[in-house]
Order: sequence, then structure tokens, then C-alpha cells
Amino acid sequence: MSGFGNEFSSEDPRCPGSLPEGQNNPQVCPYGLYAEQLSGSAFTCPRPANKRSWLYRILPSVKHKPFTSVPCGDLTENWNEVEPDPNQLRWLPFTIPKTTEKKVDFVAGLHTLCGAGDAKSRNGIGVHVYTCNTSMVDRCFNNSDGDFLIVPQQGEILITTEFGKMMVEPNEICVIQQGMRFSVDVFGETRGYILEVYGAHFELPDLGPIGANGLANPRDFLCPVAWYEDRKVPTGYTVINKYQGKLFACQQDFSPFNVVAWHGNYTPYKYNLKNFMVINCVAFDHADPSIFTVLTAKSTRPGVAIADFVIFPPRWGVADHTFRPPYYHRNCMSEFMGLIKGHYEAKEEGFQPGGASLHSIMTPHGPDVDCFEKNSTAELKPQRVAEGTMAFMFESSFSMAVTKCLVGPLMTLSLPLMPLLYQYCHYPLISK
Repeated sequence: MSGFGNEFSSEDPRCPGSLPEGQNNPQVCPYGLYAEQLSGSAFTCPRPANKRSWLYRILPSVKHKPFTSVPCGDLTENWNEVEPDPNQLRWLPFTIPKTTEKKVDFVAGLHTLCGAGDAKSRNGIGVHVYTCNTSMVDRCFNNSDGDFLIVPQQGEILITTEFGKMMVEPNEICVIQQGMRFSVDVFGETRGYILEVYGAHFELPDLGPIGANGLANPRDFLCPVAWYEDRKVPTGYTVINKYQGKLFACQQDFSPFNVVAWHGNYTPYKYNLKNFMVINCVAFDHADPSIFTVLTAKSTRPGVAIADFVIFPPRWGVADHTFRPPYYHRNCMSEFMGLIKGHYEAKEEGFQPGGASLHSIMTPHGPDVDCFEKNSTAELKPQRVAEGTMAFMFESSFSMAVTKCLVGPLMTLSLPLMPLLYQYCHYPLISK
């Protein structure tokens, strides 16, 4: 179904009339279903910010055994285990485990790169990668801490949620909001990035003088239609819950994807990045990258984001008398960048699909020397920029710390997750 933040309603066609008429929780629901509300905001939030959906399910989700702590692997919220390092950091593509060596599903393949803030106080972010090779079987994931914005880089993923199914391919994104249970099927060696935000939901950026249309248009966002399975699992179905930065698991004897019908405005959704309507400079100078914002998670300070999801899509460059690549910069925001495909114009060497970079608050960064020399003397004629490329940025007002598991290779060069983490500088005199 098409739209962003709409009031949707959907019922599985196998059970016509399963949505109650005229009320949310009748004394007896159609087909003997259970009515369950999923709240994504406080009851008393103003209407524009009030998020909730009603789910009509075969069994209520409260029917489970107690949660117990389970190992977190490389998923963490400990931002103090490594000494601060303001240097520019860049990662080579993250290694995907071979199926012949070890089967790893989406949850087992989660690795935290960096982040800041605190899930307990509902204020902060985490940046993760997932590297996996097998589907989740009789287990699902639920994030009680915040929202996941998932960016597939290699391999499509089939996400089954309580609201229905979504197939998400590289060059698409999806958002699984706080509290929504989901399972991930993969079809080979798979890799991608995740931006997690605590305490806020993603929304479309305000357009201001751009007008009523542009950037990511609401109609291009898609949410799933109702689909259910009435499946008993006598051997036990595992629900994994991320809570206060730790993982917990409980057992139940049925599939949680038993929602026959639902209605509301709190849903998972996906978006194809090729639909982004690009705004760019048509006279002179290089516009700020905020014009490429797809989604934003706002803070309490006007105009300042907990995190923005920004892309650098194919577009025309036509500016006169202008150094067209991104300018040299020191920023009061943290900039984490990833590459889905192609070659990013300002980092053509070493910045590879499936890799990443982190430019910390107020650390200088900008084009490398080859890019600078090439574009300082280039003929300024209209040209396509980033053709066949899709780079993105998670920009945050938080000062992000790198985790221990991903600093390790800088010292030992031995962890399989990442072949090499290295610091780099653009100045030619010390480029070695």
C-alpha cells in the first residue's frame, strides 16, 4: 500500500470481514481473533505525532514464556570501551561469512560499528552492519529500544512482519519501527547497513521554499498488506528482544506472524531510492548535502536531527565557476558514510561498496588530492554525476564513538569481520 504515515487498513483475503467495523476492540472479534494495540507514541501525543496500530491476531503476543538473557555477540551499546579518536576512519568492505564455514542469520550477523547516547533515556543512535548467509528459522527479532532503518548493500532480503511481507533489494531501504516483530530470509551471502534511533521516529523532512513536491515523495513509500500463518511450533519459536542495549529471548509454541487483519498509521515501510526527486544547484556553488535528505529523526532542537538519512544519487552537475565535488568541511555533526554500489565522486580510491567511513565532529574532511586536481582544471560543461552509484550518509548531532570489536583490526589485523581499518589523510605530502 502506498503512502507515508497514512491511516491504513488491511485484511488477509483468506478471512474477509476480519476487520471489526466501527470500533477497535469489540467484545468478540470476527473469527474469534484477539484485538491488540501496538503503540509507537504516548497516548497523549498531538495527533500529527500520534502513532498506533490495531492488530487482530489468532493468539495474543502476551502468550509466551519469560524472557532470559542471551549473548549479544557484536551488538553493543557500550560507547566507552575504546578511547576517543577524532581521526577520519575508513573501513574496507565487511566480510560476509561463507556458508561452507558457518551459517549466520540476520540477528547473529549484527555488528555495531559506532554510536552514542542511551536507549534507557530514549536519546541516541547506533550504527550497525549485518553480514549473513542463512535465513532465520522459527525465530524473530523485536527492537524495544528504537527504530531500524535497514540499507541492503548485497543480496535482497525478504522481511516477514506482523503486518505482512516486504521484499527489499539493494538500492531500496526499509524501516522497522520500535516494537515490531520481524524475521529475515536471505538468498545467499548478504550484507547491509542499519541506522538505529532511540526516542524518535523517522519522518519526511520539511520542504520549505522547495514547495509541495520534491525529494522523497510520500506516495513512493510502501507498506505491506496483511498476511498471516496459523502455525504451531511444538519445538519452540524464539522471540529475540533487544532491550536496553542487551538481547533477551523467550519461547512460545506458535508463529508470531498470526495477524489476520490490522489498521493504523504505525507500520513498517520500504522505499526505492531511484524514486528520489533530486534537487541541485543550477547556477553556481555546491549546495549543502541536506538537499539530499530522504528521512530525518528530529531532536527537540528545531532544525537539528538525531539522525538524517541522506543519499548521493545520480544527477546532473551544471554549476558554473564552481568546484563541483563536495567541498572541504568541518562539521558540528558526525558523518557516517556507506556505499551501496559504484564509486563515490570524492573518494574514488579505497571507499568501496560494502565499506564505510566515519568523519567525527569538527574533524576536517573533503575530496582526496586526485579529485581536487582533476576537478580544479576540468571543463565545466553539463555532466552526469554519480551515474551507476549510490552512496549514503547517516548524519547525526551525536558525537559517535567506535566500538571495540571494530577497532581491533587496527591493532591486530586478525578479526574476520573486517580485513582492515585504517586512518587516512588527503594531504599529498603525508599521503603515505
